[in-house]
Amino acid sequence: MLLRRASAFVVMLVLAACSEPEPVHIGFIAGISGRGADLGISGRNGALLAVEQRNLNGGINGHRVELLIRDDGGDPAHARRLLRDLAAAGCGGVVGPMTSTVAMALVDEAEANDVVLISPTATANALSGRDDHFFRVVAPTSSFTRNAARYLADAAGLRRIAAIYDASNAAYAASWLSDFREAFEVDGRSMAIILTFESGTHRDFLTTAKRLLAESPDGILIVANSLDAALIAQQVRKLDPDIPLAASEWAATARLTEMGGRAVEGMTLGSFLDETDTTPEFVAFLQDYVDRFGVSPGYGGLTGFDAANTLMDAIAHAAPGQRLLESMRARATVSAAQGAFEFDRFGDGQRRSQILTVRNGRFVPVETPR
Repeated sequence: MLLRRASAFVVMLVLAACSEPEPVHIGFIAGISGRGADLGISGRNGALLAVEQRNLNGGINGHRVELLIRDDGGDPAHARRLLRDLAAAGCGGVVGPMTSTVAMALVDEAEANDVVLISPTATANALSGRDDHFFRVVAPTSSFTRNAARYLADAAGLRRIAAIYDASNAAYAASWLSDFREAFEVDGRSMAIILTFESGTHRDFLTTAKRLLAESPDGILIVANSLDAALIAQQVRKLDPDIPLAASEWAATARLTEMGGRAVEGMTLGSFLDETDTTPEFVAFLQDYVDRFGVSPGYGGLTGFDAANTLMDAIAHAAPGQRLLESMRARATVSAAQGAFEFDRFGDGQRRSQILTVRNGRFVPVETPR
């Protein structure tokens, strides 16, 4: 069938015998331009590093791997067109996207074109528990929000939090905040106010900060990308230098500390990356990434690397005549740069999370990973 062309093409390449093996094409879709580009760029770099290392070791069963990179610009409609183009180019598997809103828009498109999607960072609960072509190397938001709520309540002692989230990625941000509220609003704790804004169109963060602080909270929670989180933190700090700040894992990239400076010192965030990890596998990955790109990978680089390797392993281990989707579903346990993790039966990664704080411009763990 026409709809099965992409996966069938990839698996057939594994079996092909010719003097000049055809390359295996895999796709990459993410926002690598715009306000949230730092996450997409790090994911792209991680995937590119994985492909380059695979090719240095013989590719996939002797076939060179080519990564076809596409920029969705954060636009779901454009991302759908890009996915169709990648399917037509012979990509049976695509790494990406990086945001939940775009991922939600691509699930049906992936199904229609028989393309496996494996996202490095899309965590919205609405993507969970679905028998489809979507996989992710991270856990749903609920696992992170429980950890964050417990830390802010028990360790930080917060009882009344004012929150703001980016409605342009509502599939993630609203889901994250809803899960956080469920875990936090017990034993008399409450959300003082919840505000929304649209990344890229909202300009007056000082007025926003005044509205958050007007409710007399004992902490501020930001669910936004790193740039917007940094800008909000700066305005809050102008009005209240001492109020505790927290953010979701979405903000935990180098751009937060670069743009936020002293305003984000002491901020706590969830993360699935521990840059203090000294295991040989992670140390090697970190060194290779820094040598190749000149910057730290951040969580996007780590998960982009893991997602690309997971996809390539599934292609390499596909049995004769087996669809890529079936090969992916057979991979219950996955080796990764920072320890193995498991997929559940719906393709959702079961990855541990932890709490970080910004200290001297670095993300430092403050809680044992769970």
